[in-house]
Amino acid sequence: MSVNVNRSVSDQFYRYKMPRLIAKVEGKGNGIKTVIVNMVDVAKALNRPPTYPTKYFGCELGAQTQFDVKNDRYIVNGSHEANKLQDMLDGFIKKFVLCPECENPETDLHVNPKKQTIGNSCKACGYRGMLDTHHKLCTFILKNPPENSDSGTGKKEKEKKNRKGKDKENGSVSSSETPPPPPPPNEISPPPHTVEEEEDDDWGEDTTEEAQRRRMDEISDHAKVLTLSDDLERTIEERVNILFDFVKFCHNNKKAQRYLLHGLECVVAMHQAQLISKIPHILKEMYDADLLEEEVIISWSEKASKKYVSKELAKEIRVKAEPFIKWLKEAEEESSGGEEDDEDENIEVVYSKTASVPKVETVKSDNKDDDIDIDAI
Repeated sequence: MSVNVNRSVSDQFYRYKMPRLIAKVEGKGNGIKTVIVNMVDVAKALNRPPTYPTKYFGCELGAQTQFDVKNDRYIVNGSHEANKLQDMLDGFIKKFVLCPECENPETDLHVNPKKQTIGNSCKACGYRGMLDTHHKLCTFILKNPPENSDSGTGKKEKEKKNRKGKDKENGSVSSSETPPPPPPPNEISPPPHTVEEEEDDDWGEDTTEEAQRRRMDEISDHAKVLTLSDDLERTIEERVNILFDFVKFCHNNKKAQRYLLHGLECVVAMHQAQLISKIPHILKEMYDADLLEEEVIISWSEKASKKYVSKELAKEIRVKAEPFIKWLKEAEEESSGGEEDDEDENIEVVYSKTASVPKVETVKSDNKDDDIDIDAI
């Protein structure tokens, strides 16, 4: 069922429509969360990224949000009704979608992270203005501009690089680049193969073990720089998606989840000083991302295995994870207690007319000694 984008307009022939929000509550206890099933379709109708309205809900409700762009899952922590979220979406549309002049939703956002400004332009009436950046969502938009934003400098730099590369392929030189001056007639440039021969001679100059170790250290340092530079170019979402490709097989697979926990133990063994204190936080993130289930985590915590790491380290890891395990068990007890209360509330008492009522008969005692004289008391 579709509704008007601007719900203050009651015209049934209003041309700007969007699907009604569908919310699904998952989990129980402290891990309860609301999945907005059709957030991608709603965001497409508003011409905004689906992360923007989801983050807006989190800001208004004071709840954490999770984005799984690859699987189109947009989550708000806590239990929230679809009607409540639909009313809240009207506030997002009014602030970040509708044009202030004509109130049509045919607008585009123009983000400038350097100047910390968010512009708004309307295709219907030609309005151009700036948004008020006092809302918490504006901080998120400045860090995550929409893909169609043409104000970023990165896109222009890429276009310049592509233009230069094409010019070089075609053999032409751009106006900004001046050709190198020709060498003087008296000077003779050395042959090009001389440098290569010298480099080959330098490589085989020193063959001692110390020189070989030094060269290997230099190579490893360069390799580290290359790896870091490659990772730094990726966004946080891309890094999360890379991790998800490795661990997505754990979803609804208890055996794979046990292997994932044992793999975590091995990683902690490699970086014990940095990770041992962060065990509860790592398990909480994996649990929130639906990579680990309660039963698997609790059964893993009850028995320390020396198959992958030492017995002492396995016990220490489980001791450090104890706060999270306790939180899980308490959440499970609360949810089970709530279910029992609900069952008691749903019990209906039915009175039967055919039920026989026991009769009360008075029995006379033959023993006179049992009689009590009131005057004697």
